[in-house]
Amino acid sequence: MDIRKVKKIIELIQESDISEIEIANGEENIRILRGGAVPSFVSNEPACAVPPAPVLSSDGAARTEIQEEVEEDASASGHMVRSPMVGTYYEAASPGQPAFVKKGDKVNAGDTLCIIEAMKIMNQITAEKTGTIVKMYAENAQPVEYDQPLFVIE
Repeated sequence: MDIRKVKKIIELIQESDISEIEIANGEENIRILRGGAVPSFVSNEPACAVPPAPVLSSDGAARTEIQEEVEEDASASGHMVRSPMVGTYYEAASPGQPAFVKKGDKVNAGDTLCIIEAMKIMNQITAEKTGTIVKMYAENAQPVEYDQPLFVIE
């Protein structure tokens, strides 16, 4: 199955209310689940609650600086844009191109803010609100966790 067709199917599912789709074409078969549900065939064992591991910087130290910065900003006004998935944060469409946004840029709802690569799929993260980028937390080509703050828009 052509990867472009798979990407197009994923985009269509993201825009609709469909939570699961399975497509078979000859011997090729693809199943896409939306919402992080774990299919019943993966494991018959109950899942264990495991606390998330701390995010580590390149030198191996826990990234408490960002956590402290976010806690300080929590009282500030503005809309916090958070990562919808675990992946790698990219500020531009490809190396050498300008960043989608930088601090101080005005954005409209629907504008692309960044890309998060997850499982070799590039996911565009868009602005939900119109405003100005007042804070950026992620660094280019660095891993991000689910629900990790990425931007503040005021």
